[in-house]
Amino acid sequence: MSESAPGATCTHLDAADAAITPSGQGCKECLESGGRWLHLRMCLSCGHVGCCDQSPNRHATKHFQASTHPLMRSYEPAEDWWWCYVDELIFEVDDDPFAGLHH
Repeated sequence: MSESAPGATCTHLDAADAAITPSGQGCKECLESGGRWLHLRMCLSCGHVGCCDQSPNRHATKHFQASTHPLMRSYEPAEDWWWCYVDELIFEVDDDPFAGLHH
């Protein structure tokens, strides 16, 4: 695993469930409400797909706040980074079980 800060490590990797299924091809809440998004993120605990913090509604972060699921991953093509909300780390994982998974 390579981390954003030298020596920093995410302590929540066990929260990632390689058997999850994405909740859809777009932000779940935006699709339900007719909202829009810029980029998508997928929760690695349950598969919820939400919009990024640059999107008007920030549904990925709101999902973390409601669920406390600590890890998300970019759900964009050609992006393999993970984010830990609790440890505030961005990183990539060797042998990423979600590699190639995107909308």
